[in-house]
Amino acid sequence: QVQLVESGGGLVQPGGSLKLSCAASGIMFSIYAMGWYRQAPGKERELVAQIASGGTTNIADSVKGRFAIARDNAKNTVYLQMNSLKPEDTAVYYCNAHRVVYISLYDYWGQGTQVTVSS
Repeated sequence: QVQLVESGGGLVQPGGSLKLSCAASGIMFSIYAMGWYRQAPGKERELVAQIASGGTTNIADSVKGRFAIARDNAKNTVYLQMNSLKPEDTAVYYCNAHRVVYISLYDYWGQGTQVTVSS
């Protein structure tokens, strides 16, 4: 049974920082691409950051320079460091594990963690 469990969300003032964690179980973590997505009320889910199994990262333009993604394969955990937070970063943040093998897609999601940026 695959589980992705996010933690670290909460309420933070504009300009503040948060670090999200996603602990994975039930998958061979090191061979999966991991990502963070977010969904704000009334908006579609959007990619925030991805990290490939080899460590290559992809950061959305909207958060580039403020957010960073990292993974620890020994702990089966992916992190999202969020700095200089803005009210528009308010959303539910979801962890994703993704792998494509030939025509088979392996795609798993966590339950989400709320991040609220407000004074």
